[in-house]
Amino acid sequence: MAERWTIGEFSRITHLSIRTLRRYHDQDLLVPAQVDPATGYRYYTPAQIRPALTIRRLRELDLPLADVRDFLRIESSGADEGGRHAAQQIVAAHLRRLEDRLGRTQRAVQALRELLDPQAERTVSLEVLPSQRVLAVTLDVPPGSDLSWYDAAMNDLDTAVGDRPVLPPGGRYQHTLFTDGHGRATVYLPAEAPLPPGAPPTVKLLRLPERTAAVATHHGPHDDLDLTYSAVGSFAAHHGFRSQDLVEEVYLVGPRDTDQPDRWRTLVAWLVDPDAIRSTT
Repeated sequence: MAERWTIGEFSRITHLSIRTLRRYHDQDLLVPAQVDPATGYRYYTPAQIRPALTIRRLRELDLPLADVRDFLRIESSGADEGGRHAAQQIVAAHLRRLEDRLGRTQRAVQALRELLDPQAERTVSLEVLPSQRVLAVTLDVPPGSDLSWYDAAMNDLDTAVGDRPVLPPGGRYQHTLFTDGHGRATVYLPAEAPLPPGAPPTVKLLRLPERTAAVATHHGPHDDLDLTYSAVGSFAAHHGFRSQDLVEEVYLVGPRDTDQPDRWRTLVAWLVDPDAIRSTT
């Protein structure tokens, strides 16, 4: 008879509790090599050690049960190279999700530490942004939209610009986009040249006027962009500057430039009424 172990023996060998092994059986993750029909005793073989320890690691990483079953099914089927690659991709995709989650957690911790530090302040200044010619896509973002509208606008702008070098892109957004989830947005690329022939019909030539704003440069990914918005908004309110109901973002360094979010730089400009500033000064 081939070597076999009771569930207790297998538990001691793998350092998996008997309760855990029973749960793996009930979840159809690790079915014993033999179950005595009379007594219900479970028996395991040496070949089940590696799958048992693999399941433990996968579950410690919170891989969903369905994915664990798919992984084990492929592994146990003696799959060819393509099948093994598919099994590895199940785990790789989950690891990427965990890394993304870890990154978000770390950034949330950093933001919370800043919020808990009464001395922490983001640098804000009052600036006048010069008039500028841009190629722009303006649209009304409907309620419940994801960011696909921004991607579509940038694709149209890139098509219009072609291979010509341009300055960093930007966007002008009504505050209602953030307060109510819908509103007008203008996405733009600076361009001194005329609108090129064959440009998508959504793209228009636009001149941004000279504008006054409370300005701050946001460093890093956009998870804590709300902290920079709070800084410029508080600055404007503290000085009694009347908001123009518009905020402008300029993506000095962004995903188009680098895949390292820590290197991103976003200028946030809270547009204010210049007449109100002159009257207060």
